[in-house]
Amino acid sequence: MRSRPTVLHLDLDAFFAAVEQRDKPSLRGKPVIVGGIGQRGVVATASYEARVFGVHSAMPAHEARRRCPHAAFLGGRFGAYRQASGLVMTALRELSPLVEPLSLDEAFVDLAAGERAWDETSLLAAAEALRATIVERTGGLTASVGIGTSKFIAKVASELAKPDGVRLIPAGTEVATIAGLPARAIPGVGPVTMERLARLGVKTVGDVQRLSVAELVRELGKASGEGLHALAFARDDRTVESERETKSISVEDTFEHDLTDRAELARIVERDAGVVAGRLQHARLFARTITLKARYPDFTTLSRSRTLDGATDAASTIAMVARSLLEGVDARRGVRLLGVGVAGLTEAAQEALFEPVSTGEPTVSTERVETPDVEPVTRRFTPGVDVRHSAYGPGWVWGSGVGRVTVRFETAETGPGPVRTFPIDDPDLAPFEPWQPEP
Repeated sequence: MRSRPTVLHLDLDAFFAAVEQRDKPSLRGKPVIVGGIGQRGVVATASYEARVFGVHSAMPAHEARRRCPHAAFLGGRFGAYRQASGLVMTALRELSPLVEPLSLDEAFVDLAAGERAWDETSLLAAAEALRATIVERTGGLTASVGIGTSKFIAKVASELAKPDGVRLIPAGTEVATIAGLPARAIPGVGPVTMERLARLGVKTVGDVQRLSVAELVRELGKASGEGLHALAFARDDRTVESERETKSISVEDTFEHDLTDRAELARIVERDAGVVAGRLQHARLFARTITLKARYPDFTTLSRSRTLDGATDAASTIAMVARSLLEGVDARRGVRLLGVGVAGLTEAAQEALFEPVSTGEPTVSTERVETPDVEPVTRRFTPGVDVRHSAYGPGWVWGSGVGRVTVRFETAETGPGPVRTFPIDDPDLAPFEPWQPEP
């Protein structure tokens, strides 16, 4: 354990929504909700104006619409988010050579890895300077910064600093600081673990502190129980790692006879998803990528994967995605091997926020190569995406439907702009990526 608070955690405030408000002047100061916009969509980020109405991350989109029907519901622009994230990560690496990105909007920094000697005054000054740099370089995005003696405490500090603030938790005050927080604040405590802790009457970290190691081990198992007890007392020796080892968990079944019954294959996928989820929960990890592997009688192997915009340890989520990937398997040929796997492992729980998206074309290995059908690219104008019109210039999609698309013509520099509607097949209207450098 460190004797001084030299671990920094940065979290960009309402990141996706903040990028949208930055780039869309007409949305500044108004409720903005980014995420899956369909009936099964989930909120990725809600602006602070939308949070006033009770909208929050991971809420079903239909519930968000009920609570805040006048909000702007946008589908998300990952290119813009990646570009802004890159500017922030560069600023962090100027502060220390050891930076561990957790996602586009979140990272740990090991301040002790540099040559500078730190005290509390200089730490707070550096954090404020960092936040000012981010505002300047990103065009107005704000960040909350926490500093502590460990990764866990630094993340707690950034949560306490939200929004747009700095919090340093001095060495020696950690246990008292975290006692009143929800138990979900402890790394690795997701919905499944929380259900088990609830049986012991646990709601807060302080409740965990009052339990013995034996009680936690009896309910969660030796590794999870001992680890949870240690973190409840702020004992966290995890290091900041600039590069993470690639890890995966998978289960495969080789059948004595080739299977052609799709219903039976689906049952096997569900069972394997449950096993994989159990191993994730035991390891206190969460997965971003879900993979289905199938091998035909001629040993051709087909592997399909899909990456979530969050991370999960839920068997239901893993099974749902794996079943959808199973649709790409030709069961009529017979299946001799079937497997479910997960990768992109992280210690942070976050359910999928947008609808899962494919990582690309299916990959096929072994001596024979299967060429899967590739769906043709169709013209889509999702609310929020950038477009350019040959006469009106750059803008973004306000809405579309019934063969028409409505565009607001404005950029971060122009101020609020006019709204125009066009046929959806208008040849003068095309997708546009303003964050890309000019050729």
